[in-house]
Amino acid sequence: MLIKNALIFINNKAVSKDILIENEKISKIQDEIHLKYNKDNLIIYANGKYALPGIIDPHTHMRDPGLTYKEDFTTGSMACAKGGITTFLDMPNTIPNVITKEELLKKKENSKNRSFVDYAFYFGGSKLDNSNEVKKTINISVATKIFMNVSTGNMLVEDEKVLKNIFENSKLVAVHAEGKMVKKAIEISEKTNTPLYLCHLSTEEEIEYLREAKEKKLKVYGEVTPHHLFLNKENLKDNPLLVMKPQLKTKADNNALWKAINEGIIDTIGTDHAPHTLEEKKENTIYGIPGVENSLELMLQAVKEKKLDIETLKRLMSENPSKIFNLKGKGSLEIGYDADILLVDLNINEKIDKKNIISKCNWTPYEDFNKGGNIITTIVRGNIVYNNGIFNEFKIGKEVI
Repeated sequence: MLIKNALIFINNKAVSKDILIENEKISKIQDEIHLKYNKDNLIIYANGKYALPGIIDPHTHMRDPGLTYKEDFTTGSMACAKGGITTFLDMPNTIPNVITKEELLKKKENSKNRSFVDYAFYFGGSKLDNSNEVKKTINISVATKIFMNVSTGNMLVEDEKVLKNIFENSKLVAVHAEGKMVKKAIEISEKTNTPLYLCHLSTEEEIEYLREAKEKKLKVYGEVTPHHLFLNKENLKDNPLLVMKPQLKTKADNNALWKAINEGIIDTIGTDHAPHTLEEKKENTIYGIPGVENSLELMLQAVKEKKLDIETLKRLMSENPSKIFNLKGKGSLEIGYDADILLVDLNINEKIDKKNIISKCNWTPYEDFNKGGNIITTIVRGNIVYNNGIFNEFKIGKEVI
């Protein structure tokens, strides 16, 4: 495959380049590459579209198995492809909870040949102390997820001894921790010398804990979600569907998160894609919102509004997740890397429309928000999986760990 005349950002400046893809990898990036067209050599004329590295979403809940009426592995991966996400990492609080090696292997088997994009899995910590199971899965999962504030089943872990055991047997721990629990997670990480990934930070207080950890040179990383950047308590007053964990905070907290992004304190953007049907959201207090389809559109709009630059966006949404979770060969438009490439139209003036939603839950919290770009083509390892609203018939996504 050859992509002609794509605009690539280098040090925040767009330059026109040709990109040659061979054996699922980027093999050349040059001003001009000539290739004879034949049935084996597909040539795509970008015609001024921008080429971005595929987005890696480090935080999704695809609801499969156990809650597939909300979302399943196929529909969730389609929503990812439409939103420019070429790799997603799936959380373990499905039904049953993924807290044994046996359940992880079942989930892996159940997901084969069902995804349009690449993927990997978290393993879950248990209050019953499953540190021996954690040890067994250290090389077949991206990280151990521990819920320190709220969760379902046996996944809320509060006992400090159990927490320490799970940390000590993990290569990387991701936590749902809020407020003072963020500080506690960092303390355990430091004591056990275990790298720590802080999911969905939402307050200025939590940012300060992360800042202090980074000043001490600890291996601690911080994630924020689009909803904690673009929404706050005022939005919740008008839309009761926006109930989530962590809850929406204040405008001042929004500003603190943006400031931390531009200071290099925040490492990633993760959607915490947590779809529920509209019916159950309206009937009960149920936490979570969908997000994978709109995260890049929202962040590109933030670039247009100069809330961050495009190089920071690439680091947060592609490069850093690849490095933190050791997704080799992903996250960058470089020779030798997987050809996970997006072709994006940035010259638009459009709003997000619920009529175009792919996710099985069939709604978005971002209706009528401005879009900073349209994802025209999504390429995963040199395979076009989404193009102008049409999905490839082949599900080529594979597990990357």
